[in-house]
Amino acid sequence: MKFLDQAKIYLESGHGGPGCVSFRREKYVEFGGPDGGNGGKGGDVYFEAFDTLNTLIDFRYQQHFRARPGEHGKGRNKTGAGGDDCIIKVPVGTQILDEDKETILIDMTEAGQKVLFLKGGDGGFGNAHYKSSTNQAPRKATPGWDGQEAAVWLRLKLIADIGLVGLPNAGKSTFLAACSNAKPKIADYPFTTLHPNLGVVRAGERDFIIADIPGLIEGAHEGQGLGDRFLGHVERTAALLHLIDITQDDPAEAYETIRNELKEYGAGLTDRHELIALNKSDALGPELSAEIAKEFEEKTGQEVHIISAVSGENIDPLLFKLAEIVYKNKEEQKRKDEEEQPFEPT
Repeated sequence: MKFLDQAKIYLESGHGGPGCVSFRREKYVEFGGPDGGNGGKGGDVYFEAFDTLNTLIDFRYQQHFRARPGEHGKGRNKTGAGGDDCIIKVPVGTQILDEDKETILIDMTEAGQKVLFLKGGDGGFGNAHYKSSTNQAPRKATPGWDGQEAAVWLRLKLIADIGLVGLPNAGKSTFLAACSNAKPKIADYPFTTLHPNLGVVRAGERDFIIADIPGLIEGAHEGQGLGDRFLGHVERTAALLHLIDITQDDPAEAYETIRNELKEYGAGLTDRHELIALNKSDALGPELSAEIAKEFEEKTGQEVHIISAVSGENIDPLLFKLAEIVYKNKEEQKRKDEEEQPFEPT
């Protein structure tokens, strides 16, 4: 299934049904009077989040969504049937944006979340609505109210706990395949990964989700390479795992390149908790790897982990540390949510 994380769609709620002008005509009813019913309400437009979806590819083939209009009123005081609602199914993590692609209207962050987006038009009144002691035979009915229209952008930001960042060929896909059951494409050329991949990792009794995004290069914020659009998928993460190829000429320069791209992108990614891992240590051996790691720490002032995604060297300790960060972040978020809840006296 092709991955798609942005789509523009057009929405329209249902129009209300018109009211009815009708009079009772039974043979033995002495005083008939008006009995025209009201029109039915138009259908609403809802967004609903499902955790069984992980792409917006369906919206490439259908961009227009309309709720059904309400039916017109009928005689004998029969109100028209309401129009069927239009429920748009989106993946968890989808943001609904205004046409400017900047204003966030709704953020669908939980499975089962259902939000009314456009309300259907009310039905018109039939002539029975207007009868009174001074107007006993009204011949007035109103048309239904129009529904609402909107054009919105959908943007998917995957729900993950840890985000993998780094230059192309840093071994991110290999790392994801080594610590989870995910099967990303792995090859010895740049930009093997063309769209984000998710993997569920288990560290002891703790599970968390890692997101692998396409590699960044210098100038990605200006559109170089695949650009930095995929960084949106790691905005919700608790921490970033920065993988660096230890066999390249200057690992510290590679680190600064990625840090600069995160800074240019914004969204607070440079303030996110970060772990740095020098990958492919199996190609150099323990002594030379330790020497390069020491030099890296002296240049950047950052602590690093020496790992090998191919051989599995030092993978488990790193995963346990990531799990600790994830669950600590969840506990802090839970505490904040409890503090924000208003006090309800018993």
